[in-house]
Amino acid sequence: MAELPIPDLPPARCSGRFTISTFLGMEEGGRGPYTPTEGSSCDSVQPTQLSSSTLCTRTFGYNTVDVVPAYEHYANSKGVGDPRKGRPSLADLHSILKPDPGRLRTPVSDLQHSNGLPEAGPEAGLEEAEGEPGRDSEPEPVRFGWVKGVMIRCMLNIWGVILYLRLPWITAQAGIALTWLIILMSVTVTTITGLSISAISTNGKVKSGGTYFLISRSLGPELGGSIGLIFAFANAVAVAMHTVGFAETVRDLLQEHNSLIVDPTNDIRIIGVITVTVLLGISLAGMEWEAKAQILFFLVILVSFINYLVGTVIPATAEKQAKGFFSYRADIFAQNFVPNWRGPEGSFFGLFSIFFPSATGILAGANISGDLKDPAVAIPKGTLMAIFWTTMSYLVLSATIGACVVRDASGSLNDSVAVGSPGCEGLACSFGWNFTACAQQQSCRYGLSNYYQSMSMVSGFGPLITAGIFGATLSSALACLVSAPKVFQCLCKDQLYPLIGFFGKGYGRNSEPIRGYMLTYVIAVGFILIAELNAIAPIISNFFLCSYALINFSCFHASITNSPGWRPSFRYYSKWAALFGAAVSVVIMFLLTWWAALIAFGIVIFLLGYVLYKKPDVNWGSSMQASSYNMALNYSVGLSEVDEHIKNYRPQCLVLTGPPNFRPALVDFVGTFTKNLSLMLCGNVLIGPWKQKMPESWLMADGHTKWLMKRKIKAFYTDVVAEDLRSGVQMLIQAAGLGKMRPNILVLGYKRNWRTASPQSLEDYVGILHDAFDFKYGVCLMRMKEGLNVSRVLQAHVNPTFEAAEHPENGTGSRTAPGTVDPTTLASEQQASTIFQSKQGKKTIDIYWLFDDGGLTLLIPYLLGRKKRWGKCKIRVFVGGQINRMDEERKAIVSLLSKFRLGFHEVHILPDINQKPRPEHIKRFDELIAPFRLNDGFKDEATVNEMRQGCPWKISDEEVDKNRAKSLRQVRLNEILRDYSRDAALIAITPPIGRKGRCPSSLYMAWLETLSQDLRPPIILTRGNQENVLTFYCQ
Repeated sequence: MAELPIPDLPPARCSGRFTISTFLGMEEGGRGPYTPTEGSSCDSVQPTQLSSSTLCTRTFGYNTVDVVPAYEHYANSKGVGDPRKGRPSLADLHSILKPDPGRLRTPVSDLQHSNGLPEAGPEAGLEEAEGEPGRDSEPEPVRFGWVKGVMIRCMLNIWGVILYLRLPWITAQAGIALTWLIILMSVTVTTITGLSISAISTNGKVKSGGTYFLISRSLGPELGGSIGLIFAFANAVAVAMHTVGFAETVRDLLQEHNSLIVDPTNDIRIIGVITVTVLLGISLAGMEWEAKAQILFFLVILVSFINYLVGTVIPATAEKQAKGFFSYRADIFAQNFVPNWRGPEGSFFGLFSIFFPSATGILAGANISGDLKDPAVAIPKGTLMAIFWTTMSYLVLSATIGACVVRDASGSLNDSVAVGSPGCEGLACSFGWNFTACAQQQSCRYGLSNYYQSMSMVSGFGPLITAGIFGATLSSALACLVSAPKVFQCLCKDQLYPLIGFFGKGYGRNSEPIRGYMLTYVIAVGFILIAELNAIAPIISNFFLCSYALINFSCFHASITNSPGWRPSFRYYSKWAALFGAAVSVVIMFLLTWWAALIAFGIVIFLLGYVLYKKPDVNWGSSMQASSYNMALNYSVGLSEVDEHIKNYRPQCLVLTGPPNFRPALVDFVGTFTKNLSLMLCGNVLIGPWKQKMPESWLMADGHTKWLMKRKIKAFYTDVVAEDLRSGVQMLIQAAGLGKMRPNILVLGYKRNWRTASPQSLEDYVGILHDAFDFKYGVCLMRMKEGLNVSRVLQAHVNPTFEAAEHPENGTGSRTAPGTVDPTTLASEQQASTIFQSKQGKKTIDIYWLFDDGGLTLLIPYLLGRKKRWGKCKIRVFVGGQINRMDEERKAIVSLLSKFRLGFHEVHILPDINQKPRPEHIKRFDELIAPFRLNDGFKDEATVNEMRQGCPWKISDEEVDKNRAKSLRQVRLNEILRDYSRDAALIAITPPIGRKGRCPSSLYMAWLETLSQDLRPPIILTRGNQENVLTFYCQ
C-alpha cells in the first residue's frame, strides 16, 4: 500500500503484533517499509491520497492502508455507492494517487477504538453522529422494555367496553361454541398480523414511527405515506371515541342518581373535553408518566377481572338468581353451548362484526417503537404475549359466564316457584324460578340475552366492573393519544406531504411531538363536541383494518422478493399466512361496513396517487425496490428509476467462463448462489479478426444458452470479439448488463499455469483484475485442486489463448478449432458433473475475513449456505487477532455478525497469524519467485529502469525487500489454511490487493499461488469493491 506523508502525527506503535486499529507514523524518505522504526509506510512505495479519514494501520504485521472489519463501517449505511467512514476506497488500495496531506486527518475511530468497535457500545458512535456537534451530553431518554412498553400497552388497547358490555350478550346469541369460534377467527387475523409485525420489526434497526415506519420502510413511501396519514388520523379520532365511551358511562351513572350537569348530550361533551384534557396533560408530562398511568389502568382492569371470577364462585343470592345467575351449573353450560339467534343482529357474521374491533389494538406497542429499548425484541415478544393473554381472557370470560347465567330472567323476586311446578318452562324451573312469561313475550330485562351489565351483576362487587370499564376506555384513549402524534411525527419528518413539516419537531430527551399532541387534542375535542360518532366509527375500524392488511402484505411482499436484505431475526412467520391475513383483513373490512371500506380505499388511493405524482426523494430499500429487480424486460425502463440500497444488494456476476461447457465447476458454483436471486452472465472473449469471429459468435451463442438451460443454470451468455484477451474483458466489463441489471462482481478461474505461461498472458491476467477494480467491480477468483478447464476431456474445442503447453485455467477467451461444433451437438453433449452439484453433508464452509471489503466475503458463503445442497454445512468465520485480546476481539466480531443476521455464530480468532512461517515454506516462496527476479543488486536506477522496460513483470530486489512482510504473510496464511480447513467443503478468503503499477504481476501471482496452494477443498478468493453490501439498519 502507499506511503502517506501525514504531518503532526504521534509516534508509531509498530511492535509487529496484530492490532485492530493503530495510528502509525509515516516512513522517512528512503527507509524500507518493514524496518522496525517509528515511521513505517504502507505496503506500496508511492504516496496516496485517501478518500476519507483512513490512515495506515498495522493489521497483520506490516503497514497497510487496508482495514479490518469494524462496526462503524456499516453504521448509518444507505446507498450501495455512498462513501464510508474509516474504510479506504478501492482506489486507495490499488491505484496511484497524488498526495494530499490536507485531506488526511486523525479519525475518531482510531483514537477511541482498539478492537474495531466503540468502547461505549455499538450505539455510541451513532448517537454522537445524530447529535449536534459540540452539544453538551443530555440525559438518556426514557426507554421501555417489552412488558411495560408493548405487552401492557397492547393488552389495554385490546381490552375495551365490548369485553364488559357485549361479550356476555354475544355468548348468549352465538352460544359458547360459536363464540369461541368468533374469538379464534378474530385472533387468527390479529396473530398473523402480529407475526408479520414481528418479522418486519426484526429486519433491521427500527426507529420511531411505529406502524407507519414499518409499512413505509417495507413497501415504500407510496403506500406507507398514505396509510401513515390515515392511521394517525384514525388514532386521533379513536381518542374521541374512547373518551365518549367513558363519558357516556359517567353520564349514565349521573342519570341513575339524578345528578346531570346540564342535559345528557352536553354532559357527554363536558365530561369528554375535561377527560381528554387530563389525558393530554399526562401525555405532555412525558412517556414515563404516561406509562405509569397505563400501569394503573392495567391494575384496575386486573382487579375487575379477579372480582368477576370471584363472583362466579360465590353462591348466588336470591336477587342474583332472579336476574338469572345460579353459579356454575352443567345444565346452564349445556344450554348456552349452542346458539340462540335473536334480533336483526342475530347472525354469525353480524356478531363477528361486533366482536372483531375488540380484538384489535395490537399496534399500540409498535406505535411507540422509538421509545423502546430494543424494538426488535420488544415488539414481537410483547405483541404476541398481549394477543395470547387477551385471547385467554376472552375465552375464559365467555365460558364462565355461559356456565353461570341463563339467557332470560325477569329480575323479579316474585317469580320463585317450587321445583317441578306445573306450567313452568325453561331451564330456570329446575332451580326454582319461573321466567316463562317474560321469555315467551320477549320482555325479560335480565339474563345474558337481555342485560348488558351481566358481568357487573355476577361479580363480587359491581362498582369494580364499572372501574374496569373506566380503565379500559381511558387506557385505550391514552394509548391512541400517544400513538397518533408519534406516527404523525415520523410522517412529518419524511416530508412526503406538504404543509405538515411544522408538526414534526420534537422536544426534550424523548423528542416528544408536542405540536403533534396539540393537533391530536384539537381533532379529538372536535369529534367529542360532535357527540355523534356512530357514522365515523366504522370508517375508523376500517382504517385500522387497512393497516393490518398492509402490514401483512408488507411481510409477504418482502418475502417473495427474495432479497438478501430481508433477514428478519424473527423466523416464525409465513409469507403465505401473511398474504392470507392481508386478504382476510380486506374481506372483514367489507363485512363490517362495505361503504366505509370503499371510503377507506378511496382515501388510500388518492394519497397513493399524490405520492406517486410527487416522487419524493427518499431511499429506504423497500421490498418494492427489490421486486423491481425480478420484473421482466418490459419493466426494465421503470427499474432504472428505482434507487439502489444495501438491503437490496445482490451479487451480480460476470463469469469469465470462456465457453461455459469448458468450465462447468465455475458455472455451477456461481449458479448455485445466484439462482432465483441475482444476475449471472457467462462471458466469452473470441480472439481474432472481427469479421472472422462474428459468424462463429452468432452460431455458438444459442448453443451455449441451451447448454446452460439443460444444466438448469439461470444465467445469460454473452461473448465479444477482440484482438486480445484483456481488451475483450474490458468490453464485457463495460457493456455487460442492462440498466440496473449490470454485473458488479467479476468471477474467474485461477490461472494455474502462470509460471509457464507467456509473460504477456501473465500481464493480461493480472491486468484484468486491475481493470475490474478500476470499474468498481468486486473480484472472485476460484481455484480447485483438480483445475477448472475440462476442454481437453470434452475435446470439443481447442483454446489456444495461451501457449500450447499451457492449461488455460483462467476462464476467459477462446479460439475455435477447425470443424466447429454446431449448437445442437453442444447442447446435447454429456454434462460433466462437479462438486457443486452434490450434497455437501455436514462439512464446514470456512470464511477467512481478513480485511474489510464491505462484506462480500461474508455474503457469498451466506447465500451458498441457504441452498439445499449446502444447507447442512456449518459456517465458520476466522479473523486475525492478538493472543492477549482474543476474547474481546471475538466478542466484537460476534456482535458485528449478529447485527447482520447472517446466522454465523462460530467465530475463531487467529492469534498465531503473525508468527513467522516455517523456513522450508519461506524457501519454497523464494524459489517460486526466483525465475522472475531482476537480480538488479546494487545497480543504479537508470540501469534498473532499462532492465525493467523489456520485462515489466519481473521483480526488483527493492520490491522484494519492501514487500517481504506481505509475502511472508501469504506463506503463513497458507499454513493456517492447511491446519484449520483441510476438511472443509469450501474456503472463502479475502485476498491481498497488489497496487497497480507498483506490484509486478509475477509477485502478485506468487502471493495468490502461495496463499492457495496444496489445499484439497475449493477456495474462493473474494474481494469486494470496498462498498458495503451488508447493513443492519432498517433504512
